[in-house]
Amino acid sequence: MQVDELLKPFPIKEFHPFPRALMGPGGWEMVGPEALKLGFTKTLVMTTGLRGSDTVAKLMGSLKYHGLDAVLFDKVESNPKDYNVMDAVALYNQEKCDSFISIGGGSAHDACKGARISVAHDGRNVNEFEGFNKSENPKNPPHIAISTTAGTGSETSWAYVITDTTTDPDKPHKYVAFDDAAVTTLAIDDPVLYYDTPLDYTAQCGFDVLAHASEPYVSRLNFPPSLGNALYAIKLVAENLREATWNPTELSGREGMMYAQYIAAQAFNSGGLGIIHSISHAVSAFYDTHHGLNNAIALPRVWAFNMPVAYQRFADIADALGVDTHGMTKVQAADAALAAAIRLLRDVGIPERFVDVHQDTYSKNRLGKGPTKFYENRKEIIADDANIDALTNHVLGDACTPGNAKECTFETVRPVVAHCLTGDLDDFLS
Repeated sequence: MQVDELLKPFPIKEFHPFPRALMGPGGWEMVGPEALKLGFTKTLVMTTGLRGSDTVAKLMGSLKYHGLDAVLFDKVESNPKDYNVMDAVALYNQEKCDSFISIGGGSAHDACKGARISVAHDGRNVNEFEGFNKSENPKNPPHIAISTTAGTGSETSWAYVITDTTTDPDKPHKYVAFDDAAVTTLAIDDPVLYYDTPLDYTAQCGFDVLAHASEPYVSRLNFPPSLGNALYAIKLVAENLREATWNPTELSGREGMMYAQYIAAQAFNSGGLGIIHSISHAVSAFYDTHHGLNNAIALPRVWAFNMPVAYQRFADIADALGVDTHGMTKVQAADAALAAAIRLLRDVGIPERFVDVHQDTYSKNRLGKGPTKFYENRKEIIADDANIDALTNHVLGDACTPGNAKECTFETVRPVVAHCLTGDLDDFLS
């Protein structure tokens, strides 16, 4: 898929909508009054369960205190699956709900977006809406999205990502649906809810933010209204991710990352993404690994791949990352940006290659655990030629690929995928 093919129907660049948002400590406590204001009476609360915290219990209690009837669906999985969405739709219809609340990270929000689209189309399977604005009914149930991580941006974007488990089990498929009708009704970002996020998960979600910010800044879509947000979000990540990771109950770091993830999502909402995300989608389709971790591993390799066509933009990124670029050429500054990203990745303790990811590597790992029989044979990430080829083909079919800064072909992308699996990041450091 080429970027010009994507833009043929849209010669005018499009600015996609954002929802209203409440941001700051204590914001989640407004969910009851806000739900009443929006006309909720019986709402389906979608979440992953958020084990280890009492966030969901507090939320349900608040809703009931304000006279709202709430039904809990806490079976959303990481990298949400099509059946998670359809099970939620069935419960929504069974309980005669009129609204949705999602609480969690991107998995909860994305599954909820898909469920709303399905409900608005008489329960049609969510997989029918893969692509760009495939929904036909612009009206769907209202949705409040409450974030408990600083990474996704799903609470303010028009995108949602679903794993299709109905495809050939040897060729798993994870797709992005972009739909203006999927934008939430209200976003709530409360940094206090991030305090329970595990250390490794905090770091990986932070690299999701850096990917969200850097990709639209160098994207071939080159959408001016997105560029300022993208660059500022990069600056916020550089200033706050280490603090948020290693001093997790310090409000300043958590609040800084809250704004970073929100602003970065607003950048990619209209400015596009690239093959950092395409590689992430491919690896999680095959191995059910965490999206933020995948982005972190892919990011340095994709930056290096894209630099020859975007040295000036990467030089700007170096400045945003806090690099002193005085006296450097644009090429030198771009190289310094890459070195700074690798330093950040190492500082927050993220695995550097996909083959380094094991069942006990990080808290969200699901290697070999489902959802279908295919995954039971995926207890480790394999870097053989067949696997590299399969991942590369998935990347080339991803909806994020057309926006990538540099043209993508099988021959050019395959070495990038291979390096993500087994390569040494010191290869990029002079």
